[in-house]
Amino acid sequence: MENQGVRTDRLGMLLQQFDQAREMAQVRLTGLTDEEYLWEPVDGCWSIRRRVEAVTARAYGPGEWVIDKGAPEIPASEYAEVARQAAGGMSVAKIAEDWSVSVERVEEVLAHTGEPEPDVVPVTTIAWRLGHLHSGFAGQWEWSFGERRQEPRLMVDFTPSADRALERFWAAVDRWRESVGAVTEEQLDTVGFSQYPYGSDADDPFISVLFGANLELIHHMAEIAILRDLWRARFTPSSVEGSRRQGVSGETR
Repeated sequence: MENQGVRTDRLGMLLQQFDQAREMAQVRLTGLTDEEYLWEPVDGCWSIRRRVEAVTARAYGPGEWVIDKGAPEIPASEYAEVARQAAGGMSVAKIAEDWSVSVERVEEVLAHTGEPEPDVVPVTTIAWRLGHLHSGFAGQWEWSFGERRQEPRLMVDFTPSADRALERFWAAVDRWRESVGAVTEEQLDTVGFSQYPYGSDADDPFISVLFGANLELIHHMAEIAILRDLWRARFTPSSVEGSRRQGVSGETR
């Protein structure tokens, strides 16, 4: 259906959301330099780094540069999703397999009552966020529209060059968008249309996978935008004065 040129069907609305998010993201990423791309604003950041310098146990990538990845866990922000999976009939063993955690950990999450404690997660660089998104879009395309055999974590050759990373990233995003644009109503409702091996794609109707992909693009690009704002503001007169006052008094006035 269309209303003055605006699609109101299920796929149309998801595509329009995706297109607008992509447009905004491309504008926000204009002028990204290598230094900013790799900037670690605090100690202990996750980023991309040379394989020999990897600081996380499960860092991955096919070449010299890998992306940080730590031990598998179910973050507090996903407790509700785990509960929905269980309520929908997914077994505890399957949930554990999808999250790469133990059955005991899933049972602990399902037994949790009250508000979960906030997650303590590492700050990630722009390079990490772009690499994470790129890996996801490349892998989901392969396991939805491709041959469904390439290992997603070996599909993206991570690079310290911001220009090269963005060129490759937008190519992967646009390939995903082109393929999604041709999806039929029947395919939208097909459970397991995507067989992406990490997560619950194989157990979900494809429209849920598309919804999740949009969320990934939107929230990670929002995080990147904030990092760009912080990078730009880090040496402004106000930030320098704030640092000076904090050093003198022990707190920012």
